[in-house]
Amino acid sequence: MAGAPPASDRLPDRPLHAYGAAVSLLHLENVEKRYGELRALKSLTLTLEPGRIGLLGPNGAGKSTFLKTLLGLLQPSHGTVRVLGMDPSREELKLRALIGYMPEGDAVFPEMNALHYTVLAGELCGLPHAEAMGRAHQILHYVGLGEARYRPLGSFSTGMKQRARLAQALVSDPKLLLLDEPTSGLDPRGRDEMLALILDIPKRTGASVILSTHILPDVEKTCDQVVVMTQGEVLFAGALEELLRTDHSIYEVRVKGDPDGVRRALEMERCVVQRDGAALRVRLPEGVGTEAILRAAREAKQPVRHMAPFKLTLERAFLDTLAKREDADADAAHAAAH
Repeated sequence: MAGAPPASDRLPDRPLHAYGAAVSLLHLENVEKRYGELRALKSLTLTLEPGRIGLLGPNGAGKSTFLKTLLGLLQPSHGTVRVLGMDPSREELKLRALIGYMPEGDAVFPEMNALHYTVLAGELCGLPHAEAMGRAHQILHYVGLGEARYRPLGSFSTGMKQRARLAQALVSDPKLLLLDEPTSGLDPRGRDEMLALILDIPKRTGASVILSTHILPDVEKTCDQVVVMTQGEVLFAGALEELLRTDHSIYEVRVKGDPDGVRRALEMERCVVQRDGAALRVRLPEGVGTEAILRAAREAKQPVRHMAPFKLTLERAFLDTLAKREDADADAAHAAAH
């Protein structure tokens, strides 16, 4: 299967947000989760609207705790959580029926076939057996496992197991789909096919998707919103295009030799310069044009090989966001010490 599934295998079309978007997808207010002295979530206040949302952060950022709190598997130590307008701690079963969860790891029963595995997931979400069976056949065809649905899961490849885990998350026709590392362990073709499904699902079902992953290009390809977490805090939450917004005063510069001489000359021109490997990231002062870069290169006797407006990738934006927090923490620690 390459690209989106054939029309015959697709789920019934439903307009995006067909479930009604008057209620925010989720809202957290001053949410804390503590394990003794450890604060896994720190005063999270966050509102997200329906859509395709990438959840990013380094290991230990609190992403898994965040997802489990949305599911009601963990209770917050403090604060308010609303998912699809409901409180997971009080309406857990009702909410679980509206959320599809694809956990990270090899979360399958190896002796069970894909059909029975998917039917079981539907019944656990409250579907009658006959409806769960009908949905399971349909979903397994949709994810590309129609011919393999009677095979035991233990005989599946990694990619097939990932598809089976996606099928069990979809079988109840959820309003919200939580995907934890859905492309982990996949080869390039399998990854592209999984991403095509992730893009297709909201169009076909109206469901929102939260994609938790460490593979940043997957988020760039599939998501329109991003949440960046670190150390239990949210550093950014909003539109992907806002995070990647280009600052037209910043240029990427490469010279033939050592860039440090050019960097020093640029700093004399009141430019803010950051070295990125062999390249320089140059922020020009207001009212100053690119002639300042060429002048600095001439002074340093280093021919310019490349000069172009700096294009921000998600990886760079993500690392910059983390670096800003680290700098702020370092400044706070320094101020406290003095």
